[in-house]
Amino acid sequence: MAVSEEPVTVLGEDESWELLSGAALGRLVTCAGSRPEIFPVNFVAQRPTVLFRTAEGTKLLSVLIDKHVAFEADSHSLEEGWSVIIQGTAEVLSSSAEITEADRAGLRPWVATLKLRYVRIHAASISGRRFRFGPEPDRDDTFA
Repeated sequence: MAVSEEPVTVLGEDESWELLSGAALGRLVTCAGSRPEIFPVNFVAQRPTVLFRTAEGTKLLSVLIDKHVAFEADSHSLEEGWSVIIQGTAEVLSSSAEITEADRAGLRPWVATLKLRYVRIHAASISGRRFRFGPEPDRDDTFA
């Protein structure tokens, strides 16, 4: 991967999935009614899906009310950062075959609570951006 001199680089689908595969914490975005909700989740990327676990509660209820969701993960260092966003549909896994397969992903709760439900987000679209950090450009040079 070549390092771009541009402050923002649009990533392709393959690189976006690769970055997601190396991440462990993301954000589920749901909209139940007219109020958006955002939930941090640990996850496993399994192209073309993202898998996470949850307990009974608001997060699970949100995806049952409206399966259309967004998912975002990111990371950064002092020099650069990236963000990947998925738009798709959430499916609460229910069959024993689906749950057995999800168990093999090795996804464990970070918090010492029972999280018996698996949710799989099927990506309809994925977009990613890489950011190169640096000082703000000189305004006189930019608008001259």
